[in-house]
Amino acid sequence: MDLQQKIAALQQMIDTSKRIVFFGGAGVSTESGIPDFRSVDGLYNQKYKFPPETILSHSFFQSETEEFYRFYQEKMLELDAKPNAAHLKLAELEQAGKLSAVITQNIDGLHQAAGSKRVYELHGSVHRNYCQRCGKFYDARYVKACGGVPKCECGGILKPDVVLYEESLDDRCITDSIRAIAKADMMIIGGTSLAVYPAAGLIQYFNGENLVVINKGHTQRSTGAKLTIDAPIGQVLSQIVVR
Repeated sequence: MDLQQKIAALQQMIDTSKRIVFFGGAGVSTESGIPDFRSVDGLYNQKYKFPPETILSHSFFQSETEEFYRFYQEKMLELDAKPNAAHLKLAELEQAGKLSAVITQNIDGLHQAAGSKRVYELHGSVHRNYCQRCGKFYDARYVKACGGVPKCECGGILKPDVVLYEESLDDRCITDSIRAIAKADMMIIGGTSLAVYPAAGLIQYFNGENLVVINKGHTQRSTGAKLTIDAPIGQVLSQIVVR
């Protein structure tokens, strides 16, 4: 099938499904201008004093907080990014009662900005930051504007509510994601190479009729998908009619 035939097949699956779950990765946000990690031009292929995997680890945050925030404020806080066609279509599907949940590996909050209500953020969000001493909340713009290690008015150092390397995913988020996947009759996997575990392992809980993968480029594992579309997800979903 060519691309248009595949999009037509996707449309038919969406039309006949009632409980769709979307599982998305970095490719959903790259069309909003947010760089990914693992592509040729991604953050992991750029040169820094320390590898990004090291910088974005719990132990590095604790021991080299200033260096952590230098990278984090420059590379992880794309606060002017806007939702793209994929985010907007998923929100539209939810409003129509077709989509039951968005499960995302992204930390940018763009699904909520587009209007999605039930979003499970496996890796947290840059928009939530808490004082390690008193627990007070601060938003991402405060962290970005600090230009150094952001501190609370009580003097405590802030920590982003994102899952760093060496940290575990939130148990409740995992449980809610598994429940949504297990109840779904259709699952769309979009913008992810399925390289990051344990998040990528969640798809094993899907028992529904239609499994679709939409990703520009190769995925790391075979999913047994009924339909695979090698194209940018925004380009694909923008052609879907919600009815």
